[in-house]
Amino acid sequence: MSATRRTPDASGQVADAVSGNWVDRYAPELTRPYLRLSRADRPIGTWLLLIPCWWGVALAAARDGWRVGDLWIVIGCALGAWLMRGAGCTWNDITDRDFDAAVARTRSRPIPSGQVSVKQAVVWMFAQMALAALILLSFNLPAILLGIASLVLVAIYPFAKRFTWWPQAFLGLAFNWGALLAYVAHSGQLEWAAVLLYASGITWTLFYDTIYAHQDTEDDALIGVRSTARLFGAETGKWLAAFLVFTVLLMALAVLVALLPVAGVVKLGLALIAPWAIGWHLLWQIGQLDIADPANCMRIFRSNRDAGLIAALFLAAAAFL
Repeated sequence: MSATRRTPDASGQVADAVSGNWVDRYAPELTRPYLRLSRADRPIGTWLLLIPCWWGVALAAARDGWRVGDLWIVIGCALGAWLMRGAGCTWNDITDRDFDAAVARTRSRPIPSGQVSVKQAVVWMFAQMALAALILLSFNLPAILLGIASLVLVAIYPFAKRFTWWPQAFLGLAFNWGALLAYVAHSGQLEWAAVLLYASGITWTLFYDTIYAHQDTEDDALIGVRSTARLFGAETGKWLAAFLVFTVLLMALAVLVALLPVAGVVKLGLALIAPWAIGWHLLWQIGQLDIADPANCMRIFRSNRDAGLIAALFLAAAAFL
């Protein structure tokens, strides 16, 4: 991508927002800069934060059956993912405001474009965190403690690109924490199945966020930002294939560890379709990917919502057997 400066859209719309999104069309004008700061106009991140939560509760329920309280875990995680993704993105934009101003795709974001001040962004971030805390407190104590622990990863992630070529790994650690939290919210205890599921989510994040980072490799090189996209370069396809394999194997192991001692053949087979299905979707993405085309990278990146939901569907279906 070119590093040539562009004037932000006079309407305040962010350059990589979803076309015709509800924020730019329907939200009250006063709220739009804050909703843009939370990426409400770019919902894919909320999905990618939420989906591991649904994996976690579905796998736990597949082990010992759905419970009445699981409906609230599903809904609470959705609300919490929206709020914490918004708070995390706000924190990210506060810390990255100078970098964002130097990158063509991100200089239209609310802080570098002048729609929101840093002080206003800080207040907005804590407001979102406070609401998310109310949801977290409705879960059991082990889940609450896990939720509090996740704040360390959220705080560190924006700085990772400054000191490591693997910031996508830090994103994976933070974004997939919900797999642990939601599993524990159902089961009351952390088990190896949840840890393996969490690990599969991390390798999945390395897969999709490497694709995402290829949009900005030229600008990132100019300003000194590190990423797996820059690290892998022309070898990206081979690395993506490796992340695909690990995602499938780790998710399959999570299913086997959770269900093999307690489930019948049909339930186990249905649950194992989840890693098989996501694997085929990731393979399709590799076949469609053109790392030299930023628009293609964004399209393939966004398709990971469907990849994750397919896996969640089969894990949830197994829980009903």
